[in-house]
Amino acid sequence: MPLWMEILTSGDSRFSRRAVLGGALAMAAVPAYASKPRSNLRILKGIRYGTAERFCAPRAVPFDAKAIGRFQSFGPACPQPGGRFLPSSEDCLYLNLWAPKAKAPQLRPVMVYFHGGAYSTGSVTDPLNDGAALADYGDVVVVTVNHRLNAFGYLYMPAQFPDSGNAGQLDLILALQWVQAHIAVFGGDPNNVTVFGQSGGGAKIATLMAMPAAKGLFHKAITMSGQQVTASGPFNAERRTQALLSQLKGADPATVPSAALVAALSAQDPILGGGVYMGPVLDMRNLHRHPFWPDAAPQSRDIPMMMGNTVMETRAFYAPDSKQLTGLDFTNLAKRIAPEMRIDAQPDWVVQAFRSKFPDAAPLELFHRIVTAARSWRGQVIQAEERAKSGAPAFVYQLDFEQAKHTDDIGLSFGTLPNPTFAQHAMSLYMMDRFIRFARTGNPGWAPYSLEQRETMIFDHESRVVNNPRSWERELFARIPYIQPGT
Repeated sequence: MPLWMEILTSGDSRFSRRAVLGGALAMAAVPAYASKPRSNLRILKGIRYGTAERFCAPRAVPFDAKAIGRFQSFGPACPQPGGRFLPSSEDCLYLNLWAPKAKAPQLRPVMVYFHGGAYSTGSVTDPLNDGAALADYGDVVVVTVNHRLNAFGYLYMPAQFPDSGNAGQLDLILALQWVQAHIAVFGGDPNNVTVFGQSGGGAKIATLMAMPAAKGLFHKAITMSGQQVTASGPFNAERRTQALLSQLKGADPATVPSAALVAALSAQDPILGGGVYMGPVLDMRNLHRHPFWPDAAPQSRDIPMMMGNTVMETRAFYAPDSKQLTGLDFTNLAKRIAPEMRIDAQPDWVVQAFRSKFPDAAPLELFHRIVTAARSWRGQVIQAEERAKSGAPAFVYQLDFEQAKHTDDIGLSFGTLPNPTFAQHAMSLYMMDRFIRFARTGNPGWAPYSLEQRETMIFDHESRVVNNPRSWERELFARIPYIQPGT
């Protein structure tokens, strides 16, 4: 059923029949749900949940619930390349909270969000991560978390700083411990905590599912275009540390200004090329095994999991004037996809196979189909398969709406699209409904993923469950070993 018809027949009092039909026909822009006044919410920003010395494990700080009136502005983001999120500071262990003021007969579900940006950039101060619409619409408590990133959170120097390779993950664990200790004050249920995150945020969650210190701190997990099959091995992590140290030219990373440490991230990655990668490390201290290899981490198999991707992830990765897309045609398509697939596959063979399957597709469409399936989708497929094999399957979705690219599910799931069309607004409400239902019950309303059927919810103008979508693409690349980029 089309989304506008579902809303029309749902009895939702926010939409009159005329408004729904008129919006469906005209597709006119409608006010963002996030723009509503929020006098019915308690909104706290910049709550300090911890402190930490550089490269060390974080420490909890006391929380005074009586002083909540002072929490009116976001805390700083972690220093990072590009300087998009300001202010920034190494002292960035802050969280934010949106909670309905009205008393409820029971404590509300809690949804804790970790931002994307791989492990190097990003901040929950991004307006797309505002929790007001989700908290109001879903009658849930929403928490968003900033933590240490890039070298501050993941530079591996075990001899001097034993926790350095996973300091950013330990920040997230400390934030979840804060939620366990204090969320009931705001009407949230510490025994019903769902973590959700997009891209790097989802990868952070997958990693937490294999970290012993995180066990019991959350009860459901949603990963959105973010997966972590394997963590960084210690040898590769040390090679990356050496690459970064070479940029510092003998300066001590523990004492250089934070700006110098950020600048050193421009060091060429010794494994991938490009800027040096930072991410969780299999250090056998805080992370004892890979998150989804050789199987789904046993410690988290009792946690309901939902995972999703967008159908054209890579449309967000390459600008029209990028070197990958400028002048793209069938004569250079194979050469252009070769380094972007991140797997060791014969590119001419891949292009030939895709052209045979999609004979009318233009080079640009094939570029995104190929690179999305080879690079961005593989990890999620593996995670879903391993959950199914373990007897603790996941609920899988794919966002097809408007040929969705990487990050498009953020605004839809938070209800924060700035100027949505009616169709976008309807899609957002539908996705929010499913996410909230999962947070409440552990089931979003469709069958879990099995190896026999590969049940997948397709979010689109007419959302429906499809068995084994994109099977041909999955089977083509399944014959080639997958290695998590960066590990």
